[in-house]
Amino acid sequence: MVGFFSALAVVGFAAAMVAPTGVALAEQPAEADPKSAYSIALEDTQNLTVTTEGAAIAPVQRGTFSVYVTPKPTPTPTPAARSTSKSESGSSGPLFYTGGGAPAEWMSAAGIAESDWGYVDYIVSRESGWNPNATNKSSGACGLVQALPCSKVPGNGYDPVDNLRWATGYATGRYGSWAGAHAFWTKNHWW
Repeated sequence: MVGFFSALAVVGFAAAMVAPTGVALAEQPAEADPKSAYSIALEDTQNLTVTTEGAAIAPVQRGTFSVYVTPKPTPTPTPAARSTSKSESGSSGPLFYTGGGAPAEWMSAAGIAESDWGYVDYIVSRESGWNPNATNKSSGACGLVQALPCSKVPGNGYDPVDNLRWATGYATGRYGSWAGAHAFWTKNHWW
């Protein structure tokens, strides 16, 4: 008999817990329009009107505030020690040419005589296609005339004017002139 009453008590306790939830779910809201948080807050506001006889009342000026968030400090980079040896100076990568210009401007700036421009154009068109950043992946030759090694060029091997100045010295030193370099290139397809 005790078991029966304890089972009845458990069922009654469970019904007491579930019944309010079921009733709440079954009830429809009294208002058809649910209120927003803004409309509820607006109802809670108070309007205060102060009147005095003969006294001027200035409106209350409320102070403003600003928030300043202190940024995280940027860590100061530690400078890397600069090396002056030639073997390590190329380790940072090549300084590719990003400037503008045209072949005629580069040849003129390099001091190449206009009478030699045809020879230079012939060689450079076949060596690099007038791409100052041309690099031979297998040999490492660089620039317009494919200087090998690139470090032979005083200044920057990828700068078209520096590359052509070096090439003028190479052409005249090895072949006597740009015409001689052209003649060698047409016969051997290299120079």
